[in-house]
Amino acid sequence: MFQTSTVELVGSLGLVSKSVLVLLFLFSVISWAVIFFKWRVFRAADQGDQRFMALLAKSKDLGDVYRQIRKMEESPCGSVFEGTAERMGIGGVDAKDGTGSAPLDRHLIERTAAHLSHSQLSRLEAYLPFLATTGNITPFVGLLGTVLGIIDAFREIGAQGTASIAAVAPGVSEALIATAAGLFTAIPAVIAYNYFLTRIRRTAARMDTVTIELLAWLPTSTSKAKPAPVVMQA
Repeated sequence: MFQTSTVELVGSLGLVSKSVLVLLFLFSVISWAVIFFKWRVFRAADQGDQRFMALLAKSKDLGDVYRQIRKMEESPCGSVFEGTAERMGIGGVDAKDGTGSAPLDRHLIERTAAHLSHSQLSRLEAYLPFLATTGNITPFVGLLGTVLGIIDAFREIGAQGTASIAAVAPGVSEALIATAAGLFTAIPAVIAYNYFLTRIRRTAARMDTVTIELLAWLPTSTSKAKPAPVVMQA
């Protein structure tokens, strides 16, 4: 009964209100597609980081960690470790600067790690602005549809020459559908956006931990004449 009434109510809307509902429906479909896609991306990234952090915690040889990191392509922390380790010479590459005559200094490695971290965070943030945009504008799009619907309702009331509840209620109820649709579209997008931002902050914190661990072993890794695995000291 409710479903039939809703279909009939939507069918009775004017052209402007229907256009607003179609626009909101498109925003809703795309935002839900982004939500499911990003959920899969974050799940894979978190699982990869968990494996990498466990490997880093139990390993006493950064060279061994570097050799195994290629199996964890979905790990943002692993990608930061791999790129920074190559700069440090852990991956079998001489730790040289651009001239090839001096070892890399701490500042350069920090900048390398920061650049790699920024790249990974940018990858995780992809499509999230659409969720923020959806959460911000769709309530106003729905409100616009409601305002236009109420204008049409009052115009019809004026044409009929009566202001009874029976004459006012149908037009107002039709107009409020747009506001409800805007809220139904915006609320999931806002919740998902804030949730994903929280997970990005956690990932950023893990990458900072990886950078600190690498910088702690910088003197050992850059003091060798030949590239060799760096052994962690207790």
